[in-house]
Amino acid sequence: MTVSWGILATGRIAHSFARDLALVPGHRLAAVGSRSAASAQAFVDEHGDPSTRAHATYEELVADPAVDVVYVASPHGRHLDDVRLCLAAGKAVLCEKALTLDAESSAQLVAEARERGLFLAEAMWMRANPTIRLVKELVDEGRLGEVAQVRAELGFVGPPDVARLWDPALGASALLDVGIYPLTFAHLLLGEPRVVAAAGTLSDQGIDLSGGATLTYPSGAVASIAWTQVAYTDNRASVAGERGNIQLPARFHHPEELHLTLGGTTETLSRPRTGKGYAHEIEEVGTCLREGRTESDVLPLDETVSVMAQMDEIRRQIAATSAPH
Repeated sequence: MTVSWGILATGRIAHSFARDLALVPGHRLAAVGSRSAASAQAFVDEHGDPSTRAHATYEELVADPAVDVVYVASPHGRHLDDVRLCLAAGKAVLCEKALTLDAESSAQLVAEARERGLFLAEAMWMRANPTIRLVKELVDEGRLGEVAQVRAELGFVGPPDVARLWDPALGASALLDVGIYPLTFAHLLLGEPRVVAAAGTLSDQGIDLSGGATLTYPSGAVASIAWTQVAYTDNRASVAGERGNIQLPARFHHPEELHLTLGGTTETLSRPRTGKGYAHEIEEVGTCLREGRTESDVLPLDETVSVMAQMDEIRRQIAATSAPH
């Protein structure tokens, strides 16, 4: 079974996804939807083949019978409406993170997909990265002993002309855009936190620009995370236990290697990624669709909603404009 993809929206992330899609056997770009015919056609000209169709509206895209699954690449302020459009058309969906702007609406999408019996996943590509999966395996195998501390940070300087990073109407939030990675990393390894304590700085419009949070867990473990869209951070992560630690180099959310230290000896373990790394979530979606599964164990919906709820709480604590009311 060749999995035929439709891509909804044609921004930068859609181009990155399309380039990796071309690297995955058994997958093809069937159609592209944009809000303008010219943008859709330009995208097809760059990434498609003679059979790839360009649609001037999202409605036309989701109605295309050649499309098995839609990758929603619009700004996250649009995700709720765009995913609902896909589900109403009977399409499987991989939606770019963050799934929505708050846990309540994310839970609504999950419930709707389950009710319709349709595949849905958040495109948290970090979870599918082979080296991140190796970190999880090493922790689950007990190689570090009891994990006591997780640290992760991610940051960059956001270009002033990228509206989704600064416009409250588009759901702008450094937490939703980059902080979701260190938060998800902590959740992947430690589960649901018992306490979340956060602080941050806001723009004049109330957008969270930088922040940090300390999370404590029933096991006694502590996670320290940080995020920013106004500074270049070291973008590293670490996991520490009673027997040793794992260090992930920059940029930790799509690594190709890790450094495992046990008993004073460090070894480098490597699991190469394909392309930029989106290929691995594409492969996971294909596996699920071929097996008739509507949810992925690698991209689990319940954990997507849980992380979203943690981001709701963090934004409440720092009084961000994007916080749910």
